[in-house]
Amino acid sequence: SEFVLVGLSDAPEVRFLLFLLFLIIYLASMAGNITILVAISTDTRLHNPMYFLLANLSLLDILCPTITVPKMLEALLLENKVISFPGCMFQLFCLLDVVGTEIFLLVLMAYDRYVAICHPLQYMNIVSLKLCAHLAIGTWVAGFLNSLLHTTLIFTLSFCDSHEIDQYYCDIPPLLALSCSPTYSRELVILTIAGVLGSVAFVATLISYIYILLAILQMKSPESRHKAFSRCGSHLTVVCLFYGTTICTYVRPSSAYSPTRDRIVSMLYGILTPLLNPLIYSLRNKEVKCALSRVI
Repeated sequence: SEFVLVGLSDAPEVRFLLFLLFLIIYLASMAGNITILVAISTDTRLHNPMYFLLANLSLLDILCPTITVPKMLEALLLENKVISFPGCMFQLFCLLDVVGTEIFLLVLMAYDRYVAICHPLQYMNIVSLKLCAHLAIGTWVAGFLNSLLHTTLIFTLSFCDSHEIDQYYCDIPPLLALSCSPTYSRELVILTIAGVLGSVAFVATLISYIYILLAILQMKSPESRHKAFSRCGSHLTVVCLFYGTTICTYVRPSSAYSPTRDRIVSMLYGILTPLLNPLIYSLRNKEVKCALSRVI
């Protein structure tokens, strides 16, 4: 009827420091992403495809840590590590939904930047706000269906021995390790779907950025080249961090499961990336800075 989340640490002095650290990171992430959403929604000059996609990214970056971090903070502060079976299932479903949607959304954002930089004169004809809205809805639907499949595969397993999840939230690898049912067929489906979707999304994103970098190299102004390289380099770093950590978590057999490594990796895509995205995608942007100053 319930699971126990092992969490990060049982030492009282360490727990309080970790609580303060992750509370500050979580609040900073919330503040950054909520500010971006408010700026984009209230400034009509930002009502275009690029900022519409950025607003979707900010929404996902609000949801992703909110699914896992409050429960982790509760465990660190109050030592309440128990989560009900339906609560665990709901947490896993929401997390996979958000992560899956963000994987597809990053592909759209890379394509949007490719068209804007490589085909600027045709941008408004190729990428319209209506098309972006339809594609964004498609990413949310794809994330939902992907999550529904994986959650169903996991929670039709039997859990009859230990009920301690060796992680600070409910996730596929620790639940597979906990099950007393044969998991080979489910692992095969999860590896195949996650591998194919993750690899295709990453390759498509990478190809877009390669074309962008080639276009930047053809710019005549050294200042423009440096500015574009700086921005695209930052984008690509966060994209590689997100894709690398999610693929590392889900595209591997359960025999390679390591609780300590998984905790570190999951923090990179679940806590650090939502904090970095507003800084790299939005707050370095002149138009967003102007919109923020007007809002304030």
